[in-house]
Amino acid sequence: MTMADPDSTARNAPESVLREDPVLASVIERREPHPLEPVENEFERLCVSIINQQLSTASAAAVRERVFDILEGVVTPESVLDTSRDALREAGLSRTKVDYIENAARAFQERDLTRAGLAEHSNEAVIAELTEITGIGEWTANMYLMFVLERPDVLPLGDLAVRRGIERLYNDGADLTRAEMRELAEPWRPYRSTATRYIWAEYEA
Repeated sequence: MTMADPDSTARNAPESVLREDPVLASVIERREPHPLEPVENEFERLCVSIINQQLSTASAAAVRERVFDILEGVVTPESVLDTSRDALREAGLSRTKVDYIENAARAFQERDLTRAGLAEHSNEAVIAELTEITGIGEWTANMYLMFVLERPDVLPLGDLAVRRGIERLYNDGADLTRAEMRELAEPWRPYRSTATRYIWAEYEA
Protein backbone atom coordinates (compact mmCIF):
# COMPACT_ATOMS: atom_id res chain seq x y z
CA MET A 1 0.00 0.00 0.00
CA THR A 2 1.38 3.40 -1.02
CA MET A 3 1.19 6.06 1.65
CA ALA A 4 0.29 9.62 0.66
CA ASP A 5 3.00 12.22 1.07
CA PRO A 6 1.74 14.40 3.98
CA ASP A 7 3.65 17.43 2.69
CA SER A 8 2.04 17.07 -0.73
CA THR A 9 -1.39 16.69 0.86
CA ALA A 10 -0.85 19.89 2.88
CA ARG A 11 0.27 21.80 -0.20
CA ASN A 12 -2.78 20.67 -2.17
CA ALA A 13 -5.30 21.29 0.60
CA PRO A 14 -6.04 24.92 -0.35
CA GLU A 15 -6.69 24.07 -3.99
CA SER A 16 -8.88 21.13 -2.98
CA VAL A 17 -11.10 23.43 -0.95
CA LEU A 18 -11.09 26.25 -3.51
CA ARG A 19 -11.99 23.94 -6.39
CA GLU A 20 -15.35 23.44 -4.71
CA ASP A 21 -16.14 26.91 -6.07
CA PRO A 22 -16.57 26.33 -9.83
CA VAL A 23 -15.51 29.89 -10.68
CA LEU A 24 -12.26 29.59 -8.78
CA ALA A 25 -11.77 26.05 -10.09
CA SER A 26 -11.60 27.44 -13.63
CA VAL A 27 -9.11 30.11 -12.53
CA ILE A 28 -6.94 27.45 -10.87
CA GLU A 29 -6.89 25.51 -14.12
CA ARG A 30 -5.49 28.40 -16.13
CA ARG A 31 -3.39 30.45 -13.67
CA GLU A 32 -0.56 30.09 -11.23
CA PRO A 33 -1.24 31.99 -7.98
CA HIS A 34 0.40 35.35 -7.46
CA PRO A 35 3.84 34.53 -6.00
CA LEU A 36 4.42 34.51 -2.27
CA GLU A 37 8.14 34.84 -1.70
CA PRO A 38 9.70 34.22 1.72
CA VAL A 39 10.41 37.42 3.64
CA GLU A 40 13.59 37.60 5.71
CA ASN A 41 13.40 41.27 6.75
CA GLU A 42 9.97 42.06 8.15
CA PHE A 43 10.67 45.77 8.56
CA GLU A 44 11.89 46.08 4.97
CA ARG A 45 8.68 44.47 3.70
CA LEU A 46 6.60 46.89 5.72
CA CYS A 47 8.55 49.79 4.21
CA VAL A 48 7.85 48.38 0.74
CA SER A 49 4.12 48.37 1.50
CA ILE A 50 4.28 51.98 2.67
CA ILE A 51 6.17 53.02 -0.46
CA ASN A 52 3.64 51.17 -2.63
CA GLN A 53 0.67 53.04 -1.17
CA GLN A 54 -1.20 54.95 -3.90
CA LEU A 55 1.57 54.49 -6.49
CA SER A 56 1.59 52.53 -9.73
CA THR A 57 3.72 49.40 -9.76
CA ALA A 58 6.38 51.04 -11.94
CA SER A 59 6.54 54.25 -9.89
CA ALA A 60 6.71 52.36 -6.61
CA ALA A 61 9.54 50.14 -7.90
CA ALA A 62 11.57 53.18 -8.99
CA VAL A 63 11.13 54.97 -5.66
CA ARG A 64 11.88 51.80 -3.72
CA GLU A 65 15.14 51.28 -5.62
CA ARG A 66 16.28 54.85 -4.93
CA VAL A 67 15.36 54.64 -1.24
CA PHE A 68 17.17 51.33 -0.81
CA ASP A 69 20.22 52.76 -2.58
CA ILE A 70 20.33 55.62 -0.09
CA LEU A 71 20.09 53.09 2.74
CA GLU A 72 22.92 51.12 1.06
CA GLY A 73 20.71 48.04 0.96
CA VAL A 74 20.46 47.86 4.74
CA VAL A 75 16.80 48.51 5.55
CA THR A 76 16.46 48.56 9.32
CA PRO A 77 14.76 50.89 11.80
CA GLU A 78 18.18 52.24 12.71
CA SER A 79 19.27 52.91 9.12
CA VAL A 80 16.01 54.72 8.35
CA LEU A 81 16.22 56.92 11.45
CA ASP A 82 19.90 57.65 10.81
CA THR A 83 19.18 58.86 7.26
CA SER A 84 18.28 62.50 6.73
CA ARG A 85 14.71 63.29 5.81
CA ASP A 86 15.95 65.40 2.90
CA ALA A 87 17.76 62.40 1.43
CA LEU A 88 14.61 60.27 1.68
CA ARG A 89 12.62 63.07 0.07
CA GLU A 90 15.14 63.33 -2.78
CA ALA A 91 14.69 59.60 -3.37
CA GLY A 92 11.06 60.26 -4.18
CA LEU A 93 9.22 59.83 -0.91
CA SER A 94 6.63 62.43 -0.05
CA ARG A 95 6.97 64.22 3.27
CA THR A 96 4.05 62.16 4.54
CA LYS A 97 5.65 58.85 3.56
CA VAL A 98 8.89 59.82 5.24
CA ASP A 99 6.81 60.36 8.39
CA TYR A 100 5.15 56.97 7.94
CA ILE A 101 8.42 55.08 7.44
CA GLU A 102 9.96 56.80 10.46
CA ASN A 103 6.85 55.97 12.51
CA ALA A 104 7.22 52.33 11.49
CA ALA A 105 10.91 52.37 12.41
CA ARG A 106 10.18 53.68 15.91
CA ALA A 107 7.39 51.14 16.38
CA PHE A 108 9.75 48.29 15.45
CA GLN A 109 12.25 49.57 18.01
CA GLU A 110 9.60 49.78 20.73
CA ARG A 111 7.65 46.57 20.02
CA ASP A 112 8.41 43.14 18.58
CA LEU A 113 6.51 43.25 15.29
CA THR A 114 8.52 40.46 13.71
CA ARG A 115 7.12 37.12 12.65
CA ALA A 116 8.25 35.60 15.95
CA GLY A 117 6.85 38.45 18.01
CA LEU A 118 3.41 38.22 16.42
CA ALA A 119 3.23 34.43 16.20
CA GLU A 120 0.62 34.09 18.94
CA HIS A 121 -1.48 37.04 17.77
CA SER A 122 -4.73 36.51 15.87
CA ASN A 123 -5.12 38.25 12.52
CA GLU A 124 -7.34 40.84 14.19
CA ALA A 125 -4.74 41.45 16.92
CA VAL A 126 -1.99 41.90 14.32
CA ILE A 127 -4.10 44.44 12.45
CA ALA A 128 -4.76 46.28 15.71
CA GLU A 129 -1.01 46.34 16.54
CA LEU A 130 0.01 47.62 13.12
CA THR A 131 -2.73 50.18 12.64
CA GLU A 132 -1.64 51.88 15.87
CA ILE A 133 1.26 53.16 13.74
CA THR A 134 0.29 56.39 11.99
CA GLY A 135 0.50 55.68 8.28
CA ILE A 136 -0.35 51.98 8.53
CA GLY A 137 -3.92 51.29 7.50
CA GLU A 138 -5.85 48.07 7.13
CA TRP A 139 -4.61 47.46 3.56
CA THR A 140 -0.96 47.62 4.65
CA ALA A 141 -1.70 45.44 7.69
CA ASN A 142 -3.37 42.84 5.47
CA MET A 143 -0.37 42.81 3.12
CA TYR A 144 1.82 42.22 6.17
CA LEU A 145 -0.41 39.34 7.27
CA MET A 146 -0.22 37.74 3.83
CA PHE A 147 3.33 38.37 2.68
CA VAL A 148 5.29 38.54 5.94
CA LEU A 149 3.36 36.39 8.40
CA GLU A 150 2.02 34.10 5.65
CA ARG A 151 -1.36 33.80 7.32
CA PRO A 152 -3.60 31.46 5.27
CA ASP A 153 -6.99 33.11 5.71
CA VAL A 154 -6.72 36.80 4.77
CA LEU A 155 -9.24 38.53 2.49
CA PRO A 156 -7.89 42.04 1.75
CA LEU A 157 -10.97 43.79 0.41
CA GLY A 158 -9.19 47.12 0.82
CA ASP A 159 -7.17 46.12 -2.25
CA LEU A 160 -8.69 47.51 -5.44
CA ALA A 161 -7.37 44.69 -7.63
CA VAL A 162 -9.00 42.09 -5.34
CA ARG A 163 -12.36 43.86 -5.50
CA ARG A 164 -12.22 44.38 -9.26
CA GLY A 165 -11.09 40.79 -9.73
CA ILE A 166 -14.00 39.43 -7.72
CA GLU A 167 -16.45 41.65 -9.61
CA ARG A 168 -15.12 40.46 -12.97
CA LEU A 169 -15.27 36.81 -12.00
CA TYR A 170 -18.58 36.79 -10.17
CA ASN A 171 -20.64 39.73 -11.43
CA ASP A 172 -19.53 40.47 -15.03
CA GLY A 173 -17.55 43.45 -13.76
CA ALA A 174 -20.53 45.17 -12.13
CA ASP A 175 -20.16 46.61 -8.64
CA LEU A 176 -20.51 44.43 -5.57
CA THR A 177 -20.60 45.61 -1.99
CA ARG A 178 -17.89 44.41 0.36
CA ALA A 179 -20.54 42.52 2.30
CA GLU A 180 -21.47 40.66 -0.89
CA MET A 181 -17.81 39.91 -1.55
CA ARG A 182 -17.33 38.56 1.94
CA GLU A 183 -20.34 36.30 1.43
CA LEU A 184 -18.93 35.04 -1.87
CA ALA A 185 -15.63 34.33 -0.12
CA GLU A 186 -17.09 32.33 2.77
CA PRO A 187 -16.63 28.96 0.98
CA TRP A 188 -12.91 29.78 0.55
CA ARG A 189 -12.23 29.58 4.30
CA PRO A 190 -9.71 28.76 5.72
CA TYR A 191 -7.67 29.51 2.57
CA ARG A 192 -8.81 32.96 1.53
CA SER A 193 -5.18 34.08 1.14
CA THR A 194 -4.63 31.49 -1.57
CA ALA A 195 -7.91 32.47 -3.23
CA THR A 196 -6.77 36.10 -3.18
CA ARG A 197 -3.51 35.16 -4.89
CA TYR A 198 -5.45 33.42 -7.68
CA ILE A 199 -7.73 36.43 -8.05
CA TRP A 200 -4.70 38.71 -8.35
CA ALA A 201 -3.21 36.40 -10.99
CA GLU A 202 -6.42 36.43 -13.00
CA TYR A 203 -6.82 40.20 -12.70
CA GLU A 204 -3.22 40.84 -13.79
CA ALA A 205 -3.35 38.46 -16.76
